[in-house]
Amino acid sequence: MRFIVDANAGKLAKWLRLLGQDASFFDGVDDRELILTALKEARVILTRDTHIMEWGIVSKGQVEAILIHDDNDEMQIRQVISELNLKTESRPFTICLECNEPLHHVDKAVVENGVPPYVYQTQDQFVECPKCYRIYWRGTHWQSMLEKLEKLNMVDHS
Repeated sequence: MRFIVDANAGKLAKWLRLLGQDASFFDGVDDRELILTALKEARVILTRDTHIMEWGIVSKGQVEAILIHDDNDEMQIRQVISELNLKTESRPFTICLECNEPLHHVDKAVVENGVPPYVYQTQDQFVECPKCYRIYWRGTHWQSMLEKLEKLNMVDHS
């Protein structure tokens, strides 16, 4: 499943990416452009804008859209996961949080000059975004995000 997240629910894009979902962020103001992009790229629209839900192409189901009800980003991701049963499809930490590209494993030697010396000495597994070249590793931040996902019951361990 692919998503396009309206700017009015922006943090939702990062939550979905954290779970390994393809979540494009739309920061434009033209509802028509958002809807046409969703149609062209076969994406589900996630928005807080009730007017988008009234467009014929959306109300008739030609473009799937979910009206997000809550202001709270944690409640928003819970709603999406519940409505679309995404828990069973989560692949945490496989998508770049910044640019929505799939991450690739890289050899430790490749990242030596791209991470702090302590990280290089203490970590053995690294992934990198092929688009923005951001490097990720399983440090304390990764652990705290995983704990938050587990606490919110967003990761299926079966």
